[in-house]
Amino acid sequence: YVELQPVGLPIVVNRELVNYVFVYVRINLTSTANVARLREKEPFFRDALVKAGHRTPFTLASDLGAVDVKKLTATLARDAGAIAGPGQILSVVVTQQAPRRRPRVPRPA
Repeated sequence: YVELQPVGLPIVVNRELVNYVFVYVRINLTSTANVARLREKEPFFRDALVKAGHRTPFTLASDLGAVDVKKLTATLARDAGAIAGPGQILSVVVTQQAPRRRPRVPRPA
């Protein structure tokens, strides 16, 4: 596996930044993957996650202190597959989430 350094992702509601959630992500590799080579690519995986999270935030409407794990893992699995090459990525798992602050409900637009 490749363990990513924690990444702060924005939580945006009505085009307003309401929080950051720090996510801890593990990219599980296939048995045929070159682990050493892919661990060197950790900054590229992290960069892809940051760019995706800012392009279309992984905001979870029901909880502003968490990210949409399903959307995040699907997006990062696709991007990680492009970085690592075909047949290298088994799965993407969010191991922990830590909101920067207690989420508040934004004012109506």
